[in-house]
Amino acid sequence: MKKFNTWIVLAFALLLAACSSLRLAYNNADTLLYWWLDAYVDFDSEQKADVKQDIGEFFRWHRKTQLQDYVHFLQKAQQQLRGNPTQADLMADYVDIRDRTEALLLRSASDIADLALSLKPEQLASMEKKFAKNNAKFRKENMKGDAQDQNKFRYKKSMEQFELWFGDFSDEQEAIIRKASDARPLDNALWLDERMRRQFKIMSLARKIMTEQPSKQVATQWIEELIRSGFDRFGISERKAFFDNYTQSTLELVHTVVRISTPEQKAHAQKRMDGWIKDLNTLAAQVH
Repeated sequence: MKKFNTWIVLAFALLLAACSSLRLAYNNADTLLYWWLDAYVDFDSEQKADVKQDIGEFFRWHRKTQLQDYVHFLQKAQQQLRGNPTQADLMADYVDIRDRTEALLLRSASDIADLALSLKPEQLASMEKKFAKNNAKFRKENMKGDAQDQNKFRYKKSMEQFELWFGDFSDEQEAIIRKASDARPLDNALWLDERMRRQFKIMSLARKIMTEQPSKQVATQWIEELIRSGFDRFGISERKAFFDNYTQSTLELVHTVVRISTPEQKAHAQKRMDGWIKDLNTLAAQVH
């Protein structure tokens, strides 16, 4: 069931797609996310109304209570950028975002329980089919070629994000960033296995809830446990060393980009965050 939680994370990804589209994306996120969920579950007529209502209520709550908090987070990031953040600062930001995300997902557990209790066998089959399609896409994009090819693909994906923030980089800067990117541990087979293990847990819980039809309270508790295990899985896994190394080296990559950025590139990032702050303040004021 954790996959149902992902629609909240997707909302934030949509928001950060581009400054000019943030308000448009947020104001239409309820519809976009309903379509996204429907692609997994294929809702029946009765479920459609309930899911749309739950998504609408979530965004009304989110607009009232969370957007100003994001403004404060961005203002803190701006201050850090002006003062050259340390890797410890970036780790604190990473933990902050992770904790905020977990709290948001836990808040949705009760609504997810309602949906889980209504699922039918054919909808579980639809979820499995969608998972398999996503995994095939992951293999095609991330596991193509040898390690050099996979590192190059990963680097290009990272550069898309860095250029969104900082604008264009020089050839010299790109060489430094590529070196830091390739320094991250590479094991896409392990990442795929983690995805599949997580999907297996989701499907197992979905079948358990569908078969046993527990009370909503019990179903919510099970879903909350799955959410927490999703955030804890790297800490309790025998693969902890790999994931710790990956997190640290990714933060070092970001730190490298910030460290070598020119004043003009940092100004580009500040301007982008100014745009997001303006849009978030406008959205927060539009309480329905």
